[in-house]
Amino acid sequence: MSGRRQDEYQLFDTPGPRGRRRILLATVLSAGLLAALLALALWQFERHGQLAAGQWRMFTEWPIIRFLLDGVEKTLLVTAVAAGLALPLGASVALVRLSRNRPARALARCYAELFRAVPLLLLLYAFLFGLPRAGLTFPVFWQLVIPIVLGNAAVFSEIFRAGVLALDRGQSEAAHSLGMTYWQAMAWVVIPQAVRRLVPTLVSQLVRLLKDSTLGYVVSYLELLHKAQVLGEYYHTVLPTYLVAAACFVLINTALSTLAGRLERRG
Repeated sequence: MSGRRQDEYQLFDTPGPRGRRRILLATVLSAGLLAALLALALWQFERHGQLAAGQWRMFTEWPIIRFLLDGVEKTLLVTAVAAGLALPLGASVALVRLSRNRPARALARCYAELFRAVPLLLLLYAFLFGLPRAGLTFPVFWQLVIPIVLGNAAVFSEIFRAGVLALDRGQSEAAHSLGMTYWQAMAWVVIPQAVRRLVPTLVSQLVRLLKDSTLGYVVSYLELLHKAQVLGEYYHTVLPTYLVAAACFVLINTALSTLAGRLERRG
């Protein structure tokens, strides 16, 4: 890439010597402040006995490990099922919003705007308390999954729509010139190219979907965080148990980010 080509994509000027010194100083101060806060937190935990070996010994026992692993499994199950439903639903809503049918386009827009605006917790309460009064009762698993699907599908629809609009219109025009219908062009030409560009954004939303599963306590679904809460309160080891649960979430999110990086490089 030539120097002129690089300048077209440069968002800000390269800092000079004084600017680099200021950036380095700000970085060092920020790192020092974070280290001091971490040391203070660890000192407070040690004062209250939260870092004592007895608080952590329980995590070497297989029944405790199995109890938490069952929570991990249920969290991954909710995430996989919700993602498997929300992704195609979101793509369908995006395609309808991009269609030439005005009534369908208006309905798709209303769906996206409504479920992006309504908090997920409110949807969960609607499925837990509202729908049973109308005679609609779902199993606990679906009381958690369906609201997650409805909320995330609305977000996915906006992601897909933005990705399609960002593509060169020549792609769809070329597909139409080959005799493809609108839906065929979208399914075979436009959407696959848009998805390749949207992999990082889609994975970021999947991470958010994973974190949405932690609201399982609302419907008494024993996912990882709810199991950590039950375990910590029973053994009076709330902090260590939550830290172990947080470590599990970090590992899962890291795996998702790694997978996203590989898919992006292959694309």
